[in-house]
Amino acid sequence: MARQMNEVTLDRSAVPDGKRLPDPRGPFSEEMLRLLAGGGVDTRRTSPPEDPLGDDDLHLALYLAYELHYRGFPTVRDDLEWDPRIIVVRRELELAFEAELRRAIGHPEVEPGDVAEVLQEIAAVPGKDSLPSFLEREATLEQFREFLTHRSAYQLKEADPHSWVIPRLEGAAKSMVMEIQYDEYGSGDPSWMHAELFRKTMVAAGLDGSYGAYVDRLPGMTLATVNLISLFGLHRRWRGALVGHLAAFEMSSSLPNRAYGNGFRRLGFDADATRFFDEHVEADSVHEVLARDLAVEVATREPALATDVVFGAKALAFLEDRFSAALLGAWRMGTSALFESNSASS
Repeated sequence: MARQMNEVTLDRSAVPDGKRLPDPRGPFSEEMLRLLAGGGVDTRRTSPPEDPLGDDDLHLALYLAYELHYRGFPTVRDDLEWDPRIIVVRRELELAFEAELRRAIGHPEVEPGDVAEVLQEIAAVPGKDSLPSFLEREATLEQFREFLTHRSAYQLKEADPHSWVIPRLEGAAKSMVMEIQYDEYGSGDPSWMHAELFRKTMVAAGLDGSYGAYVDRLPGMTLATVNLISLFGLHRRWRGALVGHLAAFEMSSSLPNRAYGNGFRRLGFDADATRFFDEHVEADSVHEVLARDLAVEVATREPALATDVVFGAKALAFLEDRFSAALLGAWRMGTSALFESNSASS
């Protein structure tokens, strides 16, 4: 999957076309791509992979199924979004993903009154050997560009998965989410939407900032971080976990983004290029308190959801740790963590 660092330059002539479907990586994605093309279900069931939390094939297939609920694909009919055949296969992939998350994280028991303290522990400050610290102090331009490439799968749709929780809440909790999301969507100014700011950062780094341009290069451990939010967002039963994910994300965002901005400036980029990171330092310092209060409000109003709130936060932290370890491990070996797709190697 990895290639030598001096070969991973992501110039625009080499990037995949974001408007086409990616290449399959195995039986799961092959079946999903066949379904998206209007074909039938393969009745030969494939056993779950050894690593359902990061398998390249499983998570590409799940990402493709979920993407029908976002912007879809130009070559895929819109009416396939809720096609029963796709939903059946998607559910099998979800069950494997969920089961391994449960095995890794367990069933954290927490009282509603303890949610704030537990979230604060989960959103602990990253250490000196963390990914933010590496990007701030050591990362080369190519490593920073790779980081942006990995993050594009989520950041170019930032806020959208969390917005699914809005109709599933009521009272103060709904208002709190709306306040956070209003900032995420630019406070009424499209040019300040966080997804748009990230797009501009990608372009400043010499990358393709169009939605979905790099899906063919993203490994399963990266796609898993995005699939986690889609899983929580698309299922009402996971509304507590989605709130916990949002809370932990906002509570752990400010300091890493300060480090990313500093690293980008170290490489010579100006304020326009670092605006995405700088905006998150400012906005998320406010969102941190609001998101924590949101989690407490949801757990207090529906005590049965307290455990799910903590589970969502822990799932985020667990998959982010795996993601960070994969990038740092590859970079320290002089390689890349990007997937070696057929289109990238051709």
